[in-house]
Amino acid sequence: MKHKILVVEDDASILTGVTDLLESEGYAVCSATDGKQAISSYEESHPDLLLLDIMLPEKSGYDVCRHIRGTDQLTPIIMLTAKSQEVDKVIGLELGADDYIIKPFGIHELLARIRAVLRRASIRTAEPETALMTFGNVVIDPEKMQGTRNGEPFDLTSRELHLLQFFSENEEKVLDRNTLLTRIWGVSYEGTTRTLDQHIAKLRQKIEDDPADPRHIKTVHGTGYRFCS
Repeated sequence: MKHKILVVEDDASILTGVTDLLESEGYAVCSATDGKQAISSYEESHPDLLLLDIMLPEKSGYDVCRHIRGTDQLTPIIMLTAKSQEVDKVIGLELGADDYIIKPFGIHELLARIRAVLRRASIRTAEPETALMTFGNVVIDPEKMQGTRNGEPFDLTSRELHLLQFFSENEEKVLDRNTLLTRIWGVSYEGTTRTLDQHIAKLRQKIEDDPADPRHIKTVHGTGYRFCS
C-alpha cells in the first residue's frame, strides 16, 4: 500500500519537482498551494505525512501545523523552510513538527528524511501503549494520551507521552539532551536545546506537585535529565 504524502508549497516549480520525485519513488501525492487549502486537503485526504512549507499565502505553515496538532499528534510533519535561523527551527519543532529541511535541499536528503520519519511513525503506531504507567501519585493512560495527578486529569501531547515512556524505560539513568532530542524528535538537532527544556517544563507542570522542586524529572546540570519514580 502506497504512503500518501501531502505536499504544501506555493512555489510552482518546487511543487512540481517534489511531486514528480515522490511519485517516481512510489508515493501517492496530493498537494496544496496555500495554508487554507492545506488544511482542507489534510482533512479530506488523511495523508501519512505532510511536507509543509513555512512561508505560505492565507495561513503560514506554522498556523497549519498548529491547527493539525490540535487534534492529530501522530501524522508526521516535515517543515520546508528557506530560513536558516535557529529560532525558526525551534518554532516548528515546538509546534509539533517532526523534522525540518532547509531549502535548497538535495533529493537524496529529502527522500532519506521522509523514509526516516515514516519509519519512526510506523514504529510508534506498532508499539503497544495500553498498559497504565504509575509513579508517585500520577497515573498515565497511554492509549487515551491522558493522565491524572492526585486524581486530577490532564491531557498529554504525543511528545510528552513518548518522553515519559522513554524516561520510564531508562529510570534512574542520566539522559543527555542530545539523546532525548534524537530519540523523541528524531532529528540531528544542533544548537539550542530550548525545545526540549520547554517540553520538560510543561510536562513538570502536569506531573509534579512542585514543578520548581521536581520529584520525578530531575535536572542534571550541564548534562540533561534523570527520571525517578
